[in-house]
Amino acid sequence: MTARQNGSLYTHIENKIATIEFGHPASNSFPSELLERLQKELLLVGKKKEVAVIVLKSEGDRAFCAGASFDELVAISNLEEGKRFFSGFANVINAMRTCGKLIIGKVQGKAVGGGVGLAAACDYVLATEHASIKLSEFTIGIGPFVIEPAVSRKVGIAATAALTLEATSWKTAYWAKEKGLFAKVYETQKELNKEVEIFAEKLASYNPEALSEMKKVLWKGTENWNDLLAERAAITGELVLSDFTKNALVKFKK
Repeated sequence: MTARQNGSLYTHIENKIATIEFGHPASNSFPSELLERLQKELLLVGKKKEVAVIVLKSEGDRAFCAGASFDELVAISNLEEGKRFFSGFANVINAMRTCGKLIIGKVQGKAVGGGVGLAAACDYVLATEHASIKLSEFTIGIGPFVIEPAVSRKVGIAATAALTLEATSWKTAYWAKEKGLFAKVYETQKELNKEVEIFAEKLASYNPEALSEMKKVLWKGTENWNDLLAERAAITGELVLSDFTKNALVKFKK
């Protein structure tokens, strides 16, 4: 696991497969700088002709992603800072949507908040049974507004409501599979590693033009997401300044 305060991001390209790996010492959470780097990397890799498919993964064998940086969240002091902070995941989701390459998500452990949104924005997700998910935003006075379109697109409104309203409850990886967030769930990370490799190699062997066209088909109807997710970031940026949220964050930090 990386010890870098702003996290790490590495891309490895081999046999038409680009593996993008992110990491952060705080359960693979995302400071704004790392989100911006990931957004740019997705768009850059998406233009490479030698790449047919992207595998998105995080470092280590524990948490997949704990969402956005808690320290940065606590430090927000005005509307502009709030909108900019919550635009981080909005920009990454839009990059995943428009990069032109199919994205396989490799989820080895728990995902919270933005981490669930990240998994939902992948085109196909393989996970281990340790990959429980939770949307805990209500507990601090905000909501998963930015990632909601991506989550609802995968699991439907009813399951998104259950995740959001049951904000203190973890949903199992098998629940996530039943609802459509995960395609397959494996018992161990060793099995996950093997199956992701096999699946990525199969995809990379197909006609790249067909893969690209399928990406467009899968994301049809999301053309307004640049504006939609920006609006959602503004909503959350305002909520985070409320007295309720400020008090909740202080209690949470203690």
